[in-house]
Amino acid sequence: MSDAATVHPADRHDRIRVQGAREHNLKNVSVELPKRRLTVFTGVSGSGKSSLVFSTIAAESQRLINETYSAFVQGFMPAQPRPDVDVLEGLTTAIIVDQERMGANPRSTVGTATDVNAMLRIIFSRLGQPHIGSPNAFSFNVASIRGAGAVTLEKGGKQVKERRSFEILGGMCPGCEGRGTVSDFALDELYDETRTLAEGALKVPGFSMDGWYGRVFAAVLPMDVPIRDFSAEQLRVLLHEEPRKVKADGVNVTYEGLIPRIRKSMLSKDREAMQPHIRAFVDRAIVFRPCPDCEGTRLNASARSSKIRGLSIAEVCAMQITDLAEWVRGLDDPGIAPLVAKLSGTLDAFVQIGLGYLSLDRPTGTLSGGESQRTKMIRHLGSAITDASYVFDEPSIGLHPHDMQRMNQLLLQLRDTGNTVLVVEHKPEMIAIADHVVELGPGAGAAGGEICFEGTVEGLRASGTLTGRRLDDRARLKETVRPASGAIEVRGADLHNLRGVDVDVPLGVLCAVTGVAGSGKSSLIHGYVSTQEGVVAVDQGAIKGSRRSNPATYTGLLDPVRAAFAKANGVKPALFSANSEGACPECKGAGVVTTDLGMMATMESVCQVCEGRRFDAAVLEYTLGGKNISEVLELSVSEALAFFSAPESKVPKAAKILEGLAEVGIGYLKLGQALSTLSGGERQRLKLAIRMLEDAEVYVLDEPSSGLHLADVEQLLGVLDRLVDSGKSVIVIEHHQAVMAHADWIIDLGPGAGHEGGTVVFAGSPRELVADGSTLTARHLAEYVSG
Repeated sequence: MSDAATVHPADRHDRIRVQGAREHNLKNVSVELPKRRLTVFTGVSGSGKSSLVFSTIAAESQRLINETYSAFVQGFMPAQPRPDVDVLEGLTTAIIVDQERMGANPRSTVGTATDVNAMLRIIFSRLGQPHIGSPNAFSFNVASIRGAGAVTLEKGGKQVKERRSFEILGGMCPGCEGRGTVSDFALDELYDETRTLAEGALKVPGFSMDGWYGRVFAAVLPMDVPIRDFSAEQLRVLLHEEPRKVKADGVNVTYEGLIPRIRKSMLSKDREAMQPHIRAFVDRAIVFRPCPDCEGTRLNASARSSKIRGLSIAEVCAMQITDLAEWVRGLDDPGIAPLVAKLSGTLDAFVQIGLGYLSLDRPTGTLSGGESQRTKMIRHLGSAITDASYVFDEPSIGLHPHDMQRMNQLLLQLRDTGNTVLVVEHKPEMIAIADHVVELGPGAGAAGGEICFEGTVEGLRASGTLTGRRLDDRARLKETVRPASGAIEVRGADLHNLRGVDVDVPLGVLCAVTGVAGSGKSSLIHGYVSTQEGVVAVDQGAIKGSRRSNPATYTGLLDPVRAAFAKANGVKPALFSANSEGACPECKGAGVVTTDLGMMATMESVCQVCEGRRFDAAVLEYTLGGKNISEVLELSVSEALAFFSAPESKVPKAAKILEGLAEVGIGYLKLGQALSTLSGGERQRLKLAIRMLEDAEVYVLDEPSSGLHLADVEQLLGVLDRLVDSGKSVIVIEHHQAVMAHADWIIDLGPGAGHEGGTVVFAGSPRELVADGSTLTARHLAEYVSG
């Protein structure tokens, strides 16, 4: 159905024209999008929204921009194949503002990521007293260097070398190298001091005294003395000795202390690449504490000594942004008036976008997906760039209903400065501001990938599509709620902005924890509830895995499946792994062959030997229930559940995992589908399904409605009800009013964000919250349920 006739006619220069898009599940989709307008893409999770917006339109825009660089420069860029689409016309430069967490680089903060720190450094270099130097003197990423070097000068027609001294004044703390923290080792996690080395005192993975390590250690240390009785020198040798040659049983070997050995063999690796038991050990053994030299500020004493109105740049960066904005407005030096105006505008944008509770020294790696997306947005507000395409992935993520109106204003502001704004979104409040709406569906996965509607919001409301029918849906408050069977008592909670909170979190019910962004919800629940025994937490962290990862590998489903194939055919399970012995010899199990074209971009093509099936031809001769391993990986979750439940191919362990995946509404996903192709909602539900298989009594879910269409939220609530009805306790941190209305108990934090929050402003049933009417959540929930 289409309402496109109501859109003002324009020539092709005012349109982004897509014809024949087939990326992922798109079924030859064709659509025309008006430029310099705000277009919202909606539809159930997995319907193809991201495939059209990100994998087709934005991807081709970025690929074409990369092609403007020289072949030499392109050689350093990742390969970007052309999307599977017949025609793409009218593209503009795409600026993607997605939910990907900002890098966890320890040197990256909210201030450095948004250039606010750069502006503050200039202000302090001009106004700070005592004056200590250029803006670099206030940067924790620039070290102070003093030295001398030779320079070549021309004197009297001759080249003469002269030695000159130089000095670079940076603000970096030398103790922590600008990181703010120093790492130390928890010695009780390295060894048991009551035991001897021979008795297995060392707790470090791989340091068994039964083999070669035992002989090496015996060459330098006593094996039969408890470590608590070691001399200071023996303890130093055990922990800190640098590599040196020793003789063990007449053989020259190298001995190295535990700590340097751990640094080289474990800490030099990416945490996500570690084996699970190594990662768990590192998390236990490494302790980070504020740097004693700079007290965690990252800056050296010189940078901290220069002050404006009694405050150093470190103290200014530690302020809540709402307070900092007021402080900046008090700077009245006419020499920096334009800079102060620019800085004030940026800080006001933080407040307007609902991030005023942050501080500039907050590490970017600690931001949630929603906070990361809004922080990225700050960079583009007030930009001189026009006629670009800004692409947003559900900007309502992490936003309380109170904050959504401000986000809408910012999206419209980007449009009104002459840009095309493309938004993937589910919330009715954001769909309502669209100039143009595109709904994909009608279902998810193979059942989606089609244009169900294109036109105005009014046209969508009257269209009869799944979104159109639900656009004005309103939840009803429960007449009766389930009684609590107990409670987790939290007393004196003071993490981050919490102000000595005392609260009982009820058990045996569905409990929703609400409040504006920054009110203290995550601090309360993840800081005090998730750490309790028997509690399983599903947070918003991204799913980690290689390009070969898929739902079958991520869930552990392939382990029993490989065992069943091996048993049925009398061969080894490793044959049925594309990452092991069963891999196609040509593509090594990747399914694609990568061709290095030197300076040109690397090219990928489907492997001609296995035709993308990833397995050796001989492996595909083995079957289970009439299907080979490649055919099994092509099954959807629902199809696989039926297959592994059938008598001739029954695998009970696999069926149990598949039941969990189907229950959370992702029965349409293929077992072998790459994790990188999953939408945000699909990834969230995949994680939930895995954690539901664990024998837990309490489940903590962090905004489980993220990425879910209005229709999908109903299914989610059904899953949560089944968990509670089976005797479990479910605690959700949520902003979605439909989830709030369905809860048995609500704990509302506030009244505001940052230091204006941190208290429990209400605890009771949803009906009591609406009747109370005194909090922001109460007012928005009342408006929602009343229609």
